[in-house]
Amino acid sequence: MSDIKRLEIGPRMSQAVIHGGLVWLAGQVGNAGDSVADQTRTILERVDALLAQAGSDKSRILQTTIWLDDMKDFAEMNAVWDAWVDPSNPPARATGESKLATPEYKVEIIVVAAVS
Repeated sequence: MSDIKRLEIGPRMSQAVIHGGLVWLAGQVGNAGDSVADQTRTILERVDALLAQAGSDKSRILQTTIWLDDMKDFAEMNAVWDAWVDPSNPPARATGESKLATPEYKVEIIVVAAVS
Protein backbone atom coordinates (compact mmCIF):
# COMPACT_ATOMS: atom_id res chain seq x y z
CA MET A 1 0.00 0.00 0.00
CA SER A 2 3.03 2.31 -0.17
CA ASP A 3 1.82 3.54 -3.57
CA ILE A 4 -1.18 5.16 -1.86
CA LYS A 5 -0.58 8.45 -0.03
CA ARG A 6 -3.16 9.91 2.33
CA LEU A 7 -3.26 13.53 3.50
CA GLU A 8 -4.75 14.84 6.72
CA ILE A 9 -5.77 11.43 8.00
CA GLY A 10 -8.56 11.42 10.57
CA PRO A 11 -10.39 8.69 12.44
CA ARG A 12 -13.16 8.53 9.82
CA MET A 13 -11.53 9.66 6.58
CA SER A 14 -8.57 11.28 4.88
CA GLN A 15 -9.00 14.72 3.36
CA ALA A 16 -7.15 13.57 0.23
CA VAL A 17 -5.93 10.28 -1.23
CA ILE A 18 -3.27 10.14 -3.95
CA HIS A 19 -2.82 7.09 -6.17
CA GLY A 20 -1.97 6.38 -9.78
CA GLY A 21 -1.34 10.00 -10.72
CA LEU A 22 -4.70 11.18 -9.33
CA VAL A 23 -5.83 12.88 -6.14
CA TRP A 24 -9.33 12.45 -4.71
CA LEU A 25 -10.48 15.05 -2.22
CA ALA A 26 -13.04 14.32 0.45
CA GLY A 27 -16.17 16.44 0.30
CA GLN A 28 -15.18 19.91 1.46
CA VAL A 29 -17.55 22.16 3.39
CA GLY A 30 -17.29 25.75 4.58
CA ASN A 31 -18.13 27.28 7.93
CA ALA A 32 -21.56 26.19 9.14
CA GLY A 33 -24.01 29.06 9.11
CA ASP A 34 -22.08 31.24 6.61
CA SER A 35 -23.77 32.37 3.41
CA VAL A 36 -23.62 30.15 0.34
CA ALA A 37 -21.08 32.52 -1.24
CA ASP A 38 -18.87 32.54 1.87
CA GLN A 39 -19.08 28.75 2.26
CA THR A 40 -18.13 28.34 -1.40
CA ARG A 41 -15.14 30.71 -1.03
CA THR A 42 -13.93 28.84 2.05
CA ILE A 43 -14.32 25.49 0.30
CA LEU A 44 -12.38 26.63 -2.78
CA GLU A 45 -9.56 28.00 -0.59
CA ARG A 46 -9.43 24.58 1.08
CA VAL A 47 -9.44 22.83 -2.31
CA ASP A 48 -6.50 25.01 -3.41
CA ALA A 49 -4.59 24.12 -0.24
CA LEU A 50 -5.25 20.38 -0.48
CA LEU A 51 -4.35 20.29 -4.18
CA ALA A 52 -1.09 22.11 -3.42
CA GLN A 53 -0.25 19.55 -0.71
CA ALA A 54 -0.91 16.80 -3.24
CA GLY A 55 1.29 18.39 -5.92
CA SER A 56 -1.57 19.63 -8.07
CA ASP A 57 -3.65 22.76 -8.66
CA LYS A 58 -7.03 23.84 -10.00
CA SER A 59 -5.82 23.74 -13.62
CA ARG A 60 -5.46 19.96 -13.22
CA ILE A 61 -8.96 19.25 -11.84
CA LEU A 62 -10.63 16.55 -13.90
CA GLN A 63 -14.02 16.30 -12.22
CA THR A 64 -15.99 18.18 -9.60
CA THR A 65 -19.23 17.22 -7.90
CA ILE A 66 -21.07 20.00 -6.10
CA TRP A 67 -23.90 19.36 -3.67
CA LEU A 68 -26.21 22.21 -2.71
CA ASP A 69 -28.67 22.08 0.14
CA ASP A 70 -31.11 23.92 -2.12
CA MET A 71 -30.82 24.46 -5.89
CA LYS A 72 -32.15 28.00 -5.40
CA ASP A 73 -28.55 28.78 -4.35
CA PHE A 74 -27.12 27.65 -7.72
CA ALA A 75 -26.48 31.20 -9.04
CA GLU A 76 -24.90 32.39 -5.78
CA MET A 77 -22.51 29.42 -5.69
CA ASN A 78 -21.74 29.77 -9.41
CA ALA A 79 -20.78 33.44 -9.03
CA VAL A 80 -17.97 32.40 -6.66
CA TRP A 81 -17.08 29.30 -8.70
CA ASP A 82 -16.86 31.28 -11.97
CA ALA A 83 -14.44 33.79 -10.39
CA TRP A 84 -12.24 30.93 -9.12
CA VAL A 85 -12.20 28.22 -11.79
CA ASP A 86 -9.36 28.21 -14.35
CA PRO A 87 -11.16 29.38 -17.50
CA SER A 88 -8.63 27.63 -19.73
CA ASN A 89 -9.04 24.30 -17.92
CA PRO A 90 -12.56 23.93 -16.53
CA PRO A 91 -13.28 20.44 -15.20
CA ALA A 92 -16.19 18.17 -15.95
CA ARG A 93 -18.77 19.11 -13.34
CA ALA A 94 -22.08 18.01 -11.91
CA THR A 95 -24.23 19.90 -9.41
CA GLY A 96 -27.15 18.45 -7.50
CA GLU A 97 -29.36 19.03 -4.49
CA SER A 98 -28.88 16.94 -1.37
CA LYS A 99 -29.32 17.15 2.37
CA LEU A 100 -25.87 17.77 3.82
CA ALA A 101 -24.38 16.69 7.16
CA THR A 102 -26.08 19.52 9.05
CA PRO A 103 -28.66 22.10 7.95
CA GLU A 104 -26.05 24.85 8.45
CA TYR A 105 -23.98 23.47 5.56
CA LYS A 106 -25.24 24.81 2.24
CA VAL A 107 -22.50 23.61 -0.14
CA GLU A 108 -20.20 20.57 -0.38
CA ILE A 109 -17.62 20.15 -3.15
CA ILE A 110 -15.81 16.95 -4.16
CA VAL A 111 -12.79 17.10 -6.49
CA VAL A 112 -10.70 14.62 -8.50
CA ALA A 113 -7.51 16.00 -10.06
CA ALA A 114 -4.37 14.87 -11.83
CA VAL A 115 -1.14 15.14 -9.86
CA SER A 116 1.85 16.81 -11.53
